Amino acid sequence: MKKLLFVSILAIGFYACDFGGKTDKPADKIPAEEVDLTPKNISYAIVSTFPRDGGNFTQGLEYAGDGKMLESAGQHGESDIRYTDITTGKVLEKTELDKAYFGEGCTQLNGKIYQLTYQEELCFVYDAKTLKLVNKFPYTFGEGWGITNNGKDLIISNGSSNLFFVNPETFQEVKRVGVTNQYGPVANINELEMIKGFIYANVWQTDKIIKIDPDNGHVIGIIDLSDLRAKTGIPPLSMFDEKAPEVLNGIAYDSAQNRIFITGKYWPKLFEVKFDN
Repeated sequence: MKKLLFVSILAIGFYACDFGGKTDKPADKIPAEEVDLTPKNISYAIVSTFPRDGGNFTQGLEYAGDGKMLESAGQHGESDIRYTDITTGKVLEKTELDKAYFGEGCTQLNGKIYQLTYQEELCFVYDAKTLKLVNKFPYTFGEGWGITNNGKDLIISNGSSNLFFVNPETFQEVKRVGVTNQYGPVANINELEMIKGFIYANVWQTDKIIKIDPDNGHVIGIIDLSDLRAKTGIPPLSMFDEKAPEVLNGIAYDSAQNRIFITGKYWPKLFEVKFDN
């Protein structure tokens, strides 16, 4: 999504609510209005910190294996798809997009890399080994924001409260799931990552990550990372510096070593973190 000149962290209702109380009724006998859908607050801990290119307007982040990170950079004239070294932050290889395109989320599936574009309604497909463009698909669900996969389908966000499950070969929509919490639909679903069967998502304009049940779209957990900047020396949001670090954006999972990585737009650091869930 477009560059922010000023960001105000929103007080979104689903971040604080406790209905309290318990019931001894069997779960299948509890009236719908009595079911507590309040997401669980999930704590986090920083495991390691790594340097990275602070000039990358991070739109997509995914672990690529062998100590490499797959990243998608945004902004017209600055967009690319790249591999970086996790330890050093060095860019190992990249393919630049034409300046007419604004890169968004990315994911790797079956030897191919899929990269969305913001408002151009086009998905670029690359060979995962070479980062060479091999195909492109138009789409009709509006803007492209975040993308991940479940091993079969691509899962895409467009800034609304919907997640679109898409066939990776035809780019036809298979199904869509609405993301909801105890108050109703949750919009601004951004960068996505599938972790142990659940979808983790950045929520645009916040430094929070939500945990989503992909079967029904319910938000079952929230990780509040709003104190991460103070803990790690990431500069605060700025309305004057266009290259200043913006909101948290970027979640990656190394399933082989059970590691989670996060970063943000124009953030000069990559963090390995642990979620207590």
